[in-house]
Amino acid sequence: MVTINGVVRSVRIDPGVPAMPIITKEFAETASMKRGMFGFAMGFGPKVMIAGGTAVARVAFGGAKPAKQRIGFTEKPYAAGFAGVFGPGSLPDPIVRFRLHDAVAGERVTAFPMVDQGDLFGGWAERFAVIMVEGRPMRVRFDPHHPRTLANAGAAVRLARAYGGTLSGATSPTEIAFGVQRPIRTMTLATPFSVGPLTIATLGVRTVDHGRTETIADADQHADPNEVVITGKGKHDINRDRLAIGADLLDRCSSIVFDKPAKQIRLSCR
Repeated sequence: MVTINGVVRSVRIDPGVPAMPIITKEFAETASMKRGMFGFAMGFGPKVMIAGGTAVARVAFGGAKPAKQRIGFTEKPYAAGFAGVFGPGSLPDPIVRFRLHDAVAGERVTAFPMVDQGDLFGGWAERFAVIMVEGRPMRVRFDPHHPRTLANAGAAVRLARAYGGTLSGATSPTEIAFGVQRPIRTMTLATPFSVGPLTIATLGVRTVDHGRTETIADADQHADPNEVVITGKGKHDINRDRLAIGADLLDRCSSIVFDKPAKQIRLSCR
């Protein structure tokens, strides 16, 4: 539960959501929040965007003293059944621990560098772990509230190139946030790769989001040796590449720790 301007609602503390809290417009209006000059928008694919307003309000958890904080609000809830979501970057605690399961013997702890989105408003965004793919950084988000590990198109192209990825199967819609569903296909890697203690051999690919996947081999199409394939040469901005580790892998983990002073994310998994 959180209290905003004296109004109490149920929210979800979530390791995979932005640092700026996002609540429903109904919650914001009930809490007498007045929209400020700064709005925000989150893009989920070509011409798919959720926009909202922001305001500064007094926020408190439990019996803590209220503190001023900028909060975003939208018509639709970020997560169904909750009046808002708060990420680790939105909490005042220097170290935020998410307990996923009971710890078991033989777990291994891996520490990753922790970064934000990196642009002008990067501090409002999620807190990412960083891994190296083809010698260059890729941002990784831990998302235990969604069942499947997903890469956007740009990240998938790099992973396919590095580890021998092949797409297969039909496209299926999968919810990302705010009830927004995006088309997903399965990619199988010839060489599995590791994110700390987690080994990834297959994952979902958001085929048209922040990139294009035409260059990835497709197991469902038989290549014609005489066919000439022409692809666009648009610049690939690797800073937009994202890998989201879902519950299919995080079910092996007992905790995720966001250590702000150390600028680390620590993952404990069997």
